[in-house]
Amino acid sequence: MRTEQLEYIAAVTRLGSLRRAADELRLSQPALSETVRNLERELGVDLLERKRSGATMSAAGRELLPHILTVLEAVDRLRSAAGEQHRISRMVRVGTVNAATVPLLVPVVRDFRATHPVTQVKVVGAQQTEIHRALAEGGFDLGLVNHLDGDDTPAGFEATELLRGRPVVCVRPGSPLASRSAVTPDDLLSEPLIAMRAGYVMHRYVHRLLDGRAPAFSCSTDGAEMGKLMVAEGLGATVLPDFSVIGDPLERGGTITYRPIAGDTTRVRLMLHRRRADSVPRAARDLYGAFVRRARELGGTLTEAPGPAG
Repeated sequence: MRTEQLEYIAAVTRLGSLRRAADELRLSQPALSETVRNLERELGVDLLERKRSGATMSAAGRELLPHILTVLEAVDRLRSAAGEQHRISRMVRVGTVNAATVPLLVPVVRDFRATHPVTQVKVVGAQQTEIHRALAEGGFDLGLVNHLDGDDTPAGFEATELLRGRPVVCVRPGSPLASRSAVTPDDLLSEPLIAMRAGYVMHRYVHRLLDGRAPAFSCSTDGAEMGKLMVAEGLGATVLPDFSVIGDPLERGGTITYRPIAGDTTRVRLMLHRRRADSVPRAARDLYGAFVRRARELGGTLTEAPGPAG
């Protein structure tokens, strides 16, 4: 068994396909496939489930993955102790639903990179279910997801609340809704609505808020970042957690603004998830701590006051 075999299987698991792993590792796909199969023959188990859509970790592979990562971390420590400028784990992978990107995510990544200059942070936008699946399979180290009050943390994950906010309506300053101090559910029915796709917490929230009434959807999209851009371009209004809007460059520049939802007491929590494991790479632990510290600096919330009047 060779160290690079374990590195290769970790790369295939993280990237979800032999082709993408081969591209990143700069190997031919047949050579990578043969290396993985040799490891499977040596261990006597199928580590991957190979499908036309890509390769994913098998049940046996998921059981062995923590041990594989433990070995790689041990080799990394050995190399570091020998004074080598090499890291097996050169990347920390974060899945995010694109919430609190500017006030939380960007400062955390900036500070982390200052203290971990050789470790790349890979940020991937995804739906909550996709983030949980990738965390379980080892494809992500950390996940940023939104919870509504009453939502449970899936089994097998550790969860820390970072921010607590409320849903707000994100609009252009010239929109009729921007002239109101607060927006009612009936108001939302009168404007084109940019919806989050099914699978996002705010999709579920809007349908619950409107109680079965169908708004005039202008379009649907993945994540807050694209939703805010669509609002800025005049395609309609969208509903997001306030921590996804406050401090955004578009909001600071006056291109978008936000209003609270009249009579609504719902709270949205931004949660940091990671898989429960006996061994967690040091870089992932350090980034986890950086998120928690930044959230404390923000006081766990970005606003306690009513939405702006102008």
